Amino acid sequence: MNFEKDTAALAAARSGVALYDRSQWGRIEVSDVDRIRFLHNQSTNDFKILKPGEGCDTVFVTSTARTIDLTTAYVLENSVLLLVSPNLTEKLITFLDRYIFFADKVKLADVTTQTATFSLIGSESHALLEKLGAADLIGQPDASHRLLNLAGQDVRVAIGSGLATAGYTLIADVDRAAALQQSLIEAGAVAISDRTWEQLRIEQGRPMPGHELTDDYNPLEAGLWNTISFNKGCYIGQETIARLDTYNGVKQQLWGVQLNALAEPGTVVMVGAEKVGKLTSILETEKGAIGLAYIRTKANAKAGMQVTINNTQTELIDLPFLTREKQP
Repeated sequence: MNFEKDTAALAAARSGVALYDRSQWGRIEVSDVDRIRFLHNQSTNDFKILKPGEGCDTVFVTSTARTIDLTTAYVLENSVLLLVSPNLTEKLITFLDRYIFFADKVKLADVTTQTATFSLIGSESHALLEKLGAADLIGQPDASHRLLNLAGQDVRVAIGSGLATAGYTLIADVDRAAALQQSLIEAGAVAISDRTWEQLRIEQGRPMPGHELTDDYNPLEAGLWNTISFNKGCYIGQETIARLDTYNGVKQQLWGVQLNALAEPGTVVMVGAEKVGKLTSILETEKGAIGLAYIRTKANAKAGMQVTINNTQTELIDLPFLTREKQP
């Protein structure tokens, strides 16, 4: 496999500024007067403390706390915009619609085709924004956002790249997307492919639906403690999550692994003769295969612990996107 293009793109993300087109991710607009209360009651984070211009990462879970999706919510003056994982928009709207009752004033709209989304990733993204006249956002809390004029057009610019790496997320009208993308590239951003994004998200540990976010796992196991409010009161799945926290009931945790060869997702992870987990994501890179795996808590998993996958010995790697305890 030719990794030359990946090398330049990865270098931009790690020490420069990369541009990733996330337009295939979904956008859901939640509006009407009960929107904040509704989202507060349907997901893991605290919406009642948020004001327009603020936002948060939050997880939608089933009644038994199994994960549906990790989303980013941006609170606007008259609505909340949810950025959701690819191919999850219809499923999430259907899920949320079940909980809108007769007296609730909540409207859900799929605005994916009307909008485009880009992420700037890397330490030089701050300088690029400053060059484009958006310096007032630099240094604001995660998911803070503003409607700014970039390259002659209105663009919603938010803190956060979607990864652990510093960066920004930009949302614009779809008919202005090409011009925005071109202006960002001309300002110094290096466009990256879906494959490069996949490598970055595995290296950093961002869990994704269909891999680490499924009916088999809850947000605590997925390392998403930072998306959960433990004192906000009731929401769908809250009782299960509270019980897992109170009684140390997290049965498995997500870790990174480095392999010498590819293996199939679902491959068993061993310690000696004992099965301790399974592989959920894997990707071949220039330096070998990298992956994510759930490891049973009873195995006393920790960074550097030796495990075997497909008869190849490797060690567990802690990753920057993951959190494993309550956040202050």
